[in-house]
Parts: sequence; structure tokens; C-alpha cells
Amino acid sequence: MKVKVAVLQQSAVFFDKEACLRKAEKLARQYAAEGCELLLFPESFLPGYPRGFDFGAVIGSRSDAGRQLYATYHANSIDLDTADKDRLEAIAHDNGLYIVMGATERRGGSLYCSMLYLSPTDGLLAVHRKIKPTGTERLVWAEAGGESLVSCETKIGRLGGLICWENYMPMARMAMYQSGVQIYLAPTADSREVWTSTLRHISLEGRCFVLGCNQYFKKSMLPDKYRPLVEDEPEEMCPGGSVIISPLGEILAGPLFGKAGALVAELDLEDITRAQLDFDVTGHYARPDIFRLSVEGMPEVVRERAD
Repeated sequence: MKVKVAVLQQSAVFFDKEACLRKAEKLARQYAAEGCELLLFPESFLPGYPRGFDFGAVIGSRSDAGRQLYATYHANSIDLDTADKDRLEAIAHDNGLYIVMGATERRGGSLYCSMLYLSPTDGLLAVHRKIKPTGTERLVWAEAGGESLVSCETKIGRLGGLICWENYMPMARMAMYQSGVQIYLAPTADSREVWTSTLRHISLEGRCFVLGCNQYFKKSMLPDKYRPLVEDEPEEMCPGGSVIISPLGEILAGPLFGKAGALVAELDLEDITRAQLDFDVTGHYARPDIFRLSVEGMPEVVRERAD
């Protein structure tokens, strides 16, 4: 089976949920018209990754201005118990697309860095919430548990993945491999050139296709009122680095640096079986007599309804 995918290296309309949703709708129409079946958006595309922001916090104190900034971020984040869910499901349904959307998600007073799996027929299939935000991300994003290690069996293959530096957690990766992931989604905020090496390793280790997606973002894209908060950041705050990689570690598209855009590729899922001739991390290379991974709370694979 062959699947045409698009990795969207696009910037958010910073801290503006409605404008981000309109942009997502426009991009979905564009790439559906080009015959794409799966779209991957960057980490926290809705409503933007808050790179360079300190939210007025140092160890031992928080400022009123920082608390207000958090409240603004919270108000513009996705709430799946509201019409936000309907809006996202409509984007997938109306364009006949599978969409994996990076979003900051509101649950009560807390925020999560989430990856939303959307089907054109079944709507919201599953939500992966970051199990370990990195560094000072922990100030604004809560962490999820094993229930968040989801994968989805769809008509275009089995989808799963991790966000940004979760991909440096070997047992989290192994949990994804054990779920049988074929198309591994890795939205990120890491724009280092070495990040490509990380994703190539995952493709070789998991014998899966890997789609890495980052935003391209410049300081001048921020609303005027936020620019003073990141004055020490370079103009090109995030140069990108999105990439599509085969199950044998070969780069099929990208990495894309220095501009917004999209990477489009056709994936032949039979390449996975061919790559497993000499290495299958959960099969003939697994050694279950020595090693065993138990994941607390990990759900069963989510399956689309039969036609």
C-alpha cells in the first residue's frame, strides 16, 4: 500500500487560536487538492510554541505579568470538550484527510503539549500528551502518563509517535515499536541539524517511516507586544529542519531549513517488511527471553470503525 503524506513546516499565528485554525483549514484544502492523505503539523501549532518566553518565573517567584501571559496562552489553547473538537474533526472530514495536529491542549487549569490523531471518517481517534516536557516547558505544560502512549490502526497504516525530546526516552520509543507503528510521527521544536540523526536512528531502530515536523518561525512574526519578551533571541528563532525518512534510514525529503514550506512524499508500506529482513526490533531481534517491557496504563491500539 502506498500513502501520500505531507509534513507542514509552517508557523503558528502566535497565541491566536482562531487564526491558527483558519490557517490549518487553508493548508488542509491545499494539500488535499494535491492528493495527500496524511498531514502532520508541528509541535504546538495551535496556538504556537512559546520559544524564548519565561512567563515571569524564576525559582521562588512568579510575576503578575507572567501569570497574565499564561492566562492568555491558556485561553487560546485547544479544549476538546468544546466546539474546538468539532472544528478540528471537520477539517479532516471535509478534506478527506488524516491529520496529526500539534496543539497545546487545555484541561481544567492545566495545559498539555498534545498530538491529536484525526480521521476523515471517525473524527478524533486518540490524543497523545507529552509524558515529559523538557526543561522549563514544565512550567507551562503538565505531564501525562502511560494512557497517553497511543497508536491508531487506520486505512493508511498504523500511526503513532512521540513529541520532541520524548524521542530520547528509549522505553517510550520501544512502547511505540511494540504497538506496531508503521508511520512514526515526531513533531518537534528541535531545529538542530543533529535532530535529523535522531530521527534516522528511530527509523532504523523501529523499521518504520519517520515524519519529523517543526515550525519555521522568526521573531518578526510575533505580535509587537510580545517581541520585547524575546529581545535576546535571534531573528530566526526556529529555522525548521522537517524531514521524511524511510525504514532504512534514507532521507526521502528534506531536511528543510530556513523557510516555511512542506515536504511531500509517497510512502510504500511494503518497504517496512523489506527492511525487516535483517532487523525486526519486536520480532527476530527482540530476545524476549532476556528483555521485557511493561508499560503501565498503555491503551490498546485504537482502530477505525469498519466500513
